[in-house]
Formats: sequence, C-alpha cells, structure tokens
Amino acid sequence: MTTSTTIHRPRTESDVAEIVMDALATKTPLAIEGAGTRAALGRPTQTPITLSTSQLSGITIYEPAEMVISARAGTPVSEIERAIGEKGQMLPFEPMDHRALYGSVGDPTIGAVAACNISGPRRIASGAARDHLIGLRFVNGRAEAVKSGGRVMKNVTGLDLVKLVCGSHGTLGVITEVTFKLLPKARGSGTLVVEGLDDEGAVACMSAAMGSQFEISGAAHLPPGLWGESARTVLRIEHFPDSVHYRMNALEKHLASFGPMARLDHEQSLNFWRNLRDVGPLVRPSDSAVWRISVAPTRAPRLMRTIREAVQGDFFYDWGGGLIWFSTQAQGDCGAGAIRKALSVTGGHATLMRAPEHLRAALDVFEPLTPALMKLTRGVKSSFDPQGLFNPGRMYADL
Repeated sequence: MTTSTTIHRPRTESDVAEIVMDALATKTPLAIEGAGTRAALGRPTQTPITLSTSQLSGITIYEPAEMVISARAGTPVSEIERAIGEKGQMLPFEPMDHRALYGSVGDPTIGAVAACNISGPRRIASGAARDHLIGLRFVNGRAEAVKSGGRVMKNVTGLDLVKLVCGSHGTLGVITEVTFKLLPKARGSGTLVVEGLDDEGAVACMSAAMGSQFEISGAAHLPPGLWGESARTVLRIEHFPDSVHYRMNALEKHLASFGPMARLDHEQSLNFWRNLRDVGPLVRPSDSAVWRISVAPTRAPRLMRTIREAVQGDFFYDWGGGLIWFSTQAQGDCGAGAIRKALSVTGGHATLMRAPEHLRAALDVFEPLTPALMKLTRGVKSSFDPQGLFNPGRMYADL
C-alpha cells in the first residue's frame, strides 16, 4: 500500500487544484487514488499525502437517447451501472472489480477505471475502456484544470489527451470527471462449454468461434483443475434471448469437430463471466503472485509451455488466448525473469498484478521500456507534471 500520513478528500475540482497548488509550493509528492480498492496495483509509492477523489462524486450528465454518461471521478461504478441499467444500457468494456484479488474494501470508482484503463472479457467484442472514454477533465501538475474531448465521438487532430491519460495510473494528472459512450445492455446471454481441449486446440476453437458470424462476446479457456477435472473452453453469446438461442445452436454445429459440449443458461453465464472477469479462479491462495500477460493468441500455448518449464503455477486464457492470467509463488522475482525471457521470443508484455509490497518495490511491475520509449515517457510526464508530484514511482522506479 501507499505509505502516507495525511489524506485529502476534495469535493470539487477547485479543491483538487488547491491541493495540487499547495503541493507545488511545498514540493510535496502526492499519492493519487479513488476509493483505494486498487491501491495494490503498481509499485508502492512513498508519499506523505494521499489525494483521494472518493468524495468527488455524482453523475453530472446522463443522456440515455445519446447513450452518453458523464460523472465525477469518485462516483462508484455500482452507481453508474445501476443508473444506466435502469435504461437498459451498460459500460461496454465490462470493467474488472479488483477487490477479490486484493482483498480490499470500498466501492471502485469510475475515475480509477479510466486512470487504469480497466477492461474485462468483453474487450474482444467491444474494445477497452479507453475506446469508450470520449471526454475527461483533470488537474495537471501545474494545478491547471484541463478539459479534453466531449460528449460525442469525433476525429482528433494533434495530441489526444483522453487516450493519453487513460491508463496512466494517476501519474499525469488527477482525473476529476469522465465521459463514457454506452451500449444497449444484452437482455439474454448463454455460454457454450467445449470439453477436454488442450491449449492449442482451445485457441483454435476460440479463433474459429470469434471468426464466425455469431458475434462472440467472451472466449476463455481453463486448463484441468481450475473449473472441474477436465479442461473447458467457454464461449459467450449475448443479445435478445431468441437471437442467443439461435446462435448458440448454430455455433455448436459450427464447432462440432472440437468435441463434446455443454451449455450455461443466462444466469449461469452471468455468474461465470463475472467470476472470470474478476480472476476468481486465481484469487486463492491470497498470498500468491498474479501476472497479467498479453500475447498474440496463436503464440499463447507456446509461451505458457516455456514459462512453466521454469516457473510452476496455475493459469487461464481470456480474450481468445490474447490475455493470460498466471499465478505463482510470491518469492524471489515471482517468475519475472522467466516470463520476460519467454516474451522476448513470442512478443507481448506482462504486468505483475499482485505481489507483496516489498517485491513490487524491487521488481519491474510494468513491462520494462526500451531507452527510446523511456525517453518519450519522461518527456510526456514532464509536460504534464513537471515537478513529478503525482504517484512518483507508481509505474517505474525513477519516474
């Protein structure tokens, strides 16, 4: 967790700017957080003051007809989902809830979703959080309030600040308000479960499903032991119930050569994917290290064979094989050397999502940058936060 002694909880954007102005005057670094449910994500920071946006809350604009919502950064995600759910709408990118993984409490905030670009299994069909974030307000390291984007999708000329700040983990500015584009909420869902495939077969199956006309919104593979004794490849379909029923039947015929299949109904499907979204299969033991690894799906089985020759652990595939969650013992380098050596051959990148604080302080939590990319990153950081006030060391040790 972040080490600090004072917590400021501003209620307005002007309050945020005042806190940053005071920090500038005293050259005091700030830890930036929402409700703190993801405080264990990234490297630990050593700051005397935490700026929490948890009281900067409330929906400011909601236009169901335009499928657009704006909310202050500290607004709970649950409040957003409840409001848009009443109008039959949803956040398309299915943001993960990290509380089970970190054992944290509180209500995840919409600002943190934007700050960390949090997405879930539906990303393969609908895109990431940054793809639906169309506007934001933030306070930069000069204590200036900045607005970027708006309430409509549009082409951008020059630097797209929305996309740049999204995923910066609070290192470039304090997000005060976000605007997201929404989609209609699926009224029905179902999941096809293919039994007994090995990793290569599972990737082939998921690729065949996603390349079909049946609009797959979730594709994952759990090796033996994570969800029953046999391996299971799971494929989600969503829409109106009649459409789901028709497409499930057609998909089963389309994939008949891959082996025996079962189905999850609407409620079973909702529960399964919610658990998978939150990495439920790897939450226990709570003292394990957990990695999030991105790689081209066709290279995923080879990558995992190489990693597991050096590091033992459990894993599963999401995003059709493009995302691997891997759990191993939280000791030594938590498998970092073996993982990044294997990635140097296959391509891709890895993030250490969970580990004890002393290990996160000693290891590269995020994928190490090349000298050229680090130079560019330093330049961006300096332009937004010239005094290095915000979340120092959160992503990289000396930045």
